[in-house]
Amino acid sequence: MKTTKNIISLLLISMSFIFLSFKNEPTGIKTESIKVKAPFKMPTFTVPDFSNCKSFSIIDFGAIQGDKDKISKAIANAITAANKAGGGSVVVPAGEWLTGQVHFKSNVNLQLDEGAVLLFNDDPKDYLPAVNTSWEGMECMNYSPLIYAYQCKNVGITGAGTIKAKMDLWLTWAGRPAPHMNSLKRLYDMSYLNTPVGERTMVNDTAHLRPHLIQFNRCENIRLEGFNIINSPFWTIHTYLSKNILIRKLNVYAHGHNNDGYDPEMSQNVLVEDCVFDQGDDAIAVKSARNQEGWRLQTPSKNIVIRNCVVKNGHQLLALGSELSGGIENVYLHNCTVNQGAKMFHLVFIKTNERRGGFVNNIYVKNIKAGKIDNGILGIETDVLYQWKDLTPTYERKLTPIKNIFLTNIHAGSVKFVSNIQGQKEMPIENIILKNVSADSIRGDKKYIQKNTNKFYNK
Repeated sequence: MKTTKNIISLLLISMSFIFLSFKNEPTGIKTESIKVKAPFKMPTFTVPDFSNCKSFSIIDFGAIQGDKDKISKAIANAITAANKAGGGSVVVPAGEWLTGQVHFKSNVNLQLDEGAVLLFNDDPKDYLPAVNTSWEGMECMNYSPLIYAYQCKNVGITGAGTIKAKMDLWLTWAGRPAPHMNSLKRLYDMSYLNTPVGERTMVNDTAHLRPHLIQFNRCENIRLEGFNIINSPFWTIHTYLSKNILIRKLNVYAHGHNNDGYDPEMSQNVLVEDCVFDQGDDAIAVKSARNQEGWRLQTPSKNIVIRNCVVKNGHQLLALGSELSGGIENVYLHNCTVNQGAKMFHLVFIKTNERRGGFVNNIYVKNIKAGKIDNGILGIETDVLYQWKDLTPTYERKLTPIKNIFLTNIHAGSVKFVSNIQGQKEMPIENIILKNVSADSIRGDKKYIQKNTNKFYNK
């Protein structure tokens, strides 16, 4: 009898586990399998497809145009409802909707209908309490990104609408006054000392570390498709310690300070396609944390494909670094165009310094057309410290091995040089191959500039 009761109890427990597992699975969310050809082994991965899932209109949750607090609350409640239902799209209908922070939960899509403008306020209080985020490659507790997801799966932003940031306050924070620099130094030292992230609070009256516009932090299975972006306080789209990412048919415009278009940082399995970037900084900037942070987290950015994109403006079409201490490998950028008249320093720029460590390996750039470039097609510099050179000492010296950089079928208008490669004597840069890389005119004294480079080929 006792044995029978035990068996019944075990069966009931097993049934409970089965019920819970089904309850937690997303319902009504299909997936899209992403298969990409690349010069390296690119894994097939899946992203969510929210095209036929249940809709949750923010109007049904109390959103009223012009009332920021009600709109913010309605978005939060709609996200919670979609998550509890096992998945769904939170719909922002046509019209302008002023809001504060938007925090995702798993199995949720933010759907921006055509004509919708989700306008983010520029009051820092709307982005408190502080959240686990990062700033220029160092983790900290800072103001929430305007759109933020942390440890979420199956999330997305889709639709033909617009995400826009009010900028008046953030523009006043964009300088580098002494209090800001002192706060950066404090964060730098806490990173070096491996201070717990929860104790690295940067929300005060002097740090003024501007939040990202969109950050997916430690997330999996991300879909960003079809919408427009206007303005950003800091980096525009930032995927951090995330994987399985599709970014498709976005139109991104942001010309404030540090307004990179997309920063995949310690992110893996990424496809960016058919996007337009008009940036005040780099169009695409691949990163993998700064110094001790990258060595601690040990997660390289890898398996990243960027194709069929147009850049209207941007300091670089593709930048790698300077925060690359976790390593960068397997990046393939091809079939992209930089518009005539674009303000651009390099097409491809790899930058590091003696503090970074990490590595750069297997970078492929193919079939690119551009107009005039201020500097050149390829730049590699190993002593890029910016303001940090005098702000903090080199606590620990680690050089960055850079190798296997392949540029094929690239043509630009007027350039200062085709390539400028500045390696270090202790660790020369290895295996740089240019094939059919040309420019209409060279303004500088040398077409190819090399220092401490092994195996440089121009075919």
